[in-house]
Amino acid sequence: MMKSDWRGTLLCALTSAAAAFVLGSCAAAPVAASNTDSRGALESLPALAGAYFTLASDHTGRTYHIHVRLPDGYDAQTSETYPVVYLLDGDSLWPILAANHLFLTYDDGLPEAIIVGIAYGSFSPEINARGVDFMPPGDHEHEAGAPAFARFLSGELLPLVEARYRADPERRILFGQSRGGGFVLYSAFSDPDLFWGRIASNPAFAPTEDVYFAEPPAALRTDLKLMIASGENDWPALREAALRWGAAWEDREIRPWQSRVHTISGGTHAANSTDAYRAGLQWMFSD
Repeated sequence: MMKSDWRGTLLCALTSAAAAFVLGSCAAAPVAASNTDSRGALESLPALAGAYFTLASDHTGRTYHIHVRLPDGYDAQTSETYPVVYLLDGDSLWPILAANHLFLTYDDGLPEAIIVGIAYGSFSPEINARGVDFMPPGDHEHEAGAPAFARFLSGELLPLVEARYRADPERRILFGQSRGGGFVLYSAFSDPDLFWGRIASNPAFAPTEDVYFAEPPAALRTDLKLMIASGENDWPALREAALRWGAAWEDREIRPWQSRVHTISGGTHAANSTDAYRAGLQWMFSD
């Protein structure tokens, strides 16, 4: 082979390799997410089949990531409606509880449901505002964003979900863990009729404990239910407050909801969300 031929062959090979590298890099580049009902890789997980969208709130000034798991066999052409479970801290709880709901229908005979996760898209304190959104007003130094977040739920998210999906507005359920559980209690004491069922998993009472022992407003409905699920080995202060709350409300004849405290045997603070979810739904649908 002559030198000119050898150099030409090498140049051609290098050019082809560079082109392949560029094309490969382009093919591997991430695609920007769009504000539509598309969830990329999650579409391959049938237990989480549904939709995703973002929702900017005029009440809180924040944009939330909304994940929707639709019931197995959901068909937009039928007239069947479903209970809707709204999960606070959807960044972590929605993938766990939405998928697990499928097994609750298999083993426990619980009805299928639309599961809505309300997420921030990050655990970074600069983005994740659970410490503001879930904090009720009171005599404390924290920013109390619960009233605005409650208006976001009642005025923006719930109407949108019920317009887009075959949701039963008579069977709304709210689930929250820890500080989210505290917001569940705040919701029960500020607007009892908004949700048919509420599950507060190891709720944080401080620094607004008095709110949850005060007299709540009267409710229009007579079938409302409120459960506190308390881990046997939860943080001592939270465990004590949950038991004290249960004792305080056990004998009250006038209250807007049926209430109970359910102890999760061996349960800790954050690792038993599926047990709290299961116990709450079993109680609510036991009739």
